[in-house]
This record gives sequence, C-alpha cells and structure tokens, in this order.
Amino acid sequence: MRIQDVFIALNQMEADDVVDRYAIGGAVGATFYLEPVATLDVDVFVAFRSAPGSLLVSPQPIFDYLRERGATMEGEYVMIGGWPVQFLPSTGALVDEALEQAVEVDVEGATARVFTAEHLAAIALQTGRAKDKARLLQFIESGVLADERFKDIVSRQDLNGAWERFERQFLSDNS
Repeated sequence: MRIQDVFIALNQMEADDVVDRYAIGGAVGATFYLEPVATLDVDVFVAFRSAPGSLLVSPQPIFDYLRERGATMEGEYVMIGGWPVQFLPSTGALVDEALEQAVEVDVEGATARVFTAEHLAAIALQTGRAKDKARLLQFIESGVLADERFKDIVSRQDLNGAWERFERQFLSDNS
C-alpha cells in the first residue's frame, strides 16, 4: 500500500486533462505539517468540470478514467494503490482559494499538491466539527502556521466571528 501511487495517479489525471487541478486536504493533507494521525481515506479536492452544454457537474469522468486504469470502487471511495480516495468538490471560496494556492511536495519521488497549512487550518475553523477544532489546535500548538497569513485568510473568508469564538473557547487564559 503506497500512497505515492495515489499521487502518481492524480498527477496523470491532470496531465491527461481529466481534472484541471487537484489538492490533498483533510487528515492526509494535515500530516504534511503535523504528526501523522489515523485516517481512513485520502481527501482529494478537485474543481469538477461540467459536461459540455450543461451546468451540472459530475465526478463520472474521473471514475471512468480511474476504472479504465485498474482502480475499483468501494462505496464512495475509489481504491488507488490500496488507499481509499474520496474526490470532493469545492465547497466555496475558501476551498477554491486553497486549490489555487496549494503547494507541491515530494513524497518519496512522487509529487503531490497539498493545501497550505493556513488553508487547512481555516477550513477546519470553517467546518467546525470537534475533530476539526482539535486539528486547528494542533496547527496552532505546533507553530507551523504563518500567523499573519492565517489571519488574512480568516478575514478575507469572513471567518472572524468563528475565529473569535474559537479563541474564547480554546485559547483564552481563564485562570
């Protein structure tokens, strides 16, 4: 089970013009900046294309392409190199920006595009689930965030209220 196989497949999809751009997010994306955590799948964010003459978008071309190259489907996952991969659409301006500004990293000879730490942290703030708040705390406590860049993203993406609530709940010194 080699995660590099996932990145090789994603890069080939991009080269073959199946997707315009992809980036790794979620727990796997966070492991490029934080201590590894157990995760079930690889979250791949893509800007889905609409079919010619249609406003509807579909992941079907991605699934067809990967199936033709030996990938299998298991529920909502595409199995690539033994890894369950979930293809996710952009959920708005923050993820669109994260896709545009994703960085390339080398993973044992395979290039992967990953959301920046600041975007991963802002997405965790926006999503707001308990596991996302825990991940945001990890980002803060690890010191990997460029503070001004993170705060700029929070401000531009209209997350100031969520950030203030998070600071009160987790970062204020109530002693």
